Amino acid sequence: RMPVSVPAADRRQRASAAFSLSFLSLVFSITAFSSSYWCEGTRKVAKPFCTGQSKGDHCIRFNSPDASNSNAVQYIWETGDDKFIDRKFHAGIWYSCEEIIDEEGEKCRSFISLTPAADRGRVLWLSIVSELLYIILLLTGAILMSVEMCYYSTVIDGLKINAFSAVVTVLAGLLGMVAHMMYTTVFQMTVNLGPEDWRPHTWDYGWSYCLAWASFACCMAAAVTTINKYTKTILEFKHKRKMLERRLKIKYKFPDH
Repeated sequence: RMPVSVPAADRRQRASAAFSLSFLSLVFSITAFSSSYWCEGTRKVAKPFCTGQSKGDHCIRFNSPDASNSNAVQYIWETGDDKFIDRKFHAGIWYSCEEIIDEEGEKCRSFISLTPAADRGRVLWLSIVSELLYIILLLTGAILMSVEMCYYSTVIDGLKINAFSAVVTVLAGLLGMVAHMMYTTVFQMTVNLGPEDWRPHTWDYGWSYCLAWASFACCMAAAVTTINKYTKTILEFKHKRKMLERRLKIKYKFPDH
């Protein structure tokens, strides 16, 4: 085989772009996977009775010594939203947390325990496994791209690493897409079929969910950049080989005397 050199600066620049996108995707995916802000919203819960010095709109006053008899049983005639208060919550793959009324901090419980039993084994765990494989493949692809970026041997060896990293990154992107869609399905099923003391009144996707899909977008951009780099290097390789063959034919056809 005859090694053909591709401009080193151009090759490293494309490899650096692919590595940067892959590394960014890895950071986004790990951050989203470990957080509990995939979905955010509010739960409508009944107001507790006021105790001690408690007062305000977060509790119902009852049997208060400074209240008249008509006010003492006021809570009986309260209707609609007067009886309830919106409690904020946020949920992720691992935990679901909600704020504590009249206190600082949050109360958290396992999101896995909230999901319907029928979907827990089939969908949720498959989503978790897919997310873990997604992160592992992203890490593998980033390592291969860093090796290629610092690799100073023949173009053929660099192309082998480039092709393998492209395949790994594409597979990671497909797994990430499946994992994110599965979690969306699980959460919507939990909203409809989950425990009564958890079901949200209003909810929407949070920043972790957006970060997870941003990770997927960076992953696919890294895959496209890697494949583009591979294709361009192959085309340059073939073009220079044709030029070399043409020069050799001319040389043997018109030898120097």
